[in-house]
Amino acid sequence: MLGANDGIVSTAGVVVGVAAASPNNLIAIATAGIAAAVAGAFSMAGGEYVSVSTQSDTEKALIAKERWELETMPQEELEELAGLYRDRGLSPELAQQVALELTEHDALAAHAEVELGIDHEEFTSPWAAAISSFVAFAIGSLIPLMVVLLPTGDHLVWITAASVVVGLFLTGWISAALGGAPRRPAIVRNVVMGAATMLATYLIGLLFGVAVS
Repeated sequence: MLGANDGIVSTAGVVVGVAAASPNNLIAIATAGIAAAVAGAFSMAGGEYVSVSTQSDTEKALIAKERWELETMPQEELEELAGLYRDRGLSPELAQQVALELTEHDALAAHAEVELGIDHEEFTSPWAAAISSFVAFAIGSLIPLMVVLLPTGDHLVWITAASVVVGLFLTGWISAALGGAPRRPAIVRNVVMGAATMLATYLIGLLFGVAVS
């Protein structure tokens, strides 16, 4: 949903800004919108890839460190694991028993889950994150791009704004529904921030258009 929101708002902002500066130049408006959609999708994908790659590298380094500690100081690691379970509310006796049994079963998995909060056999995939972000942004950007190609005449800006508001309403509602959060605050945040972005780019485009003419 975050990628789709970015696609809607970013592309619509460019389209509205160019439309304000050159209201009758449909080719320029459409070209700017397509360029914004392509650049934004690749930028989102690249940013996600770099970010998740760093996260994955950190997870792997932590697992390697934990594996070394288990090999060189097993007793200290056992006591550490028991302490973690005591901190979670188990009695000292039960915490020690749980730590001992988990260590005998799979010490690395136990420490990775309880101490680090990660799965030592399944690291976050940078490519999956990059592709999902690219697709989400591209799908979101389709809303203002399709509106630009419609024969809306002098009403292009307002119809684009209306379509963006509808799109942001839907993404806000869906994201809140999926997360089990209240719908209204999510929708209001989406719509208000999107409207503010379009207003800012429209005013900038209008100023440049007036200056050029």
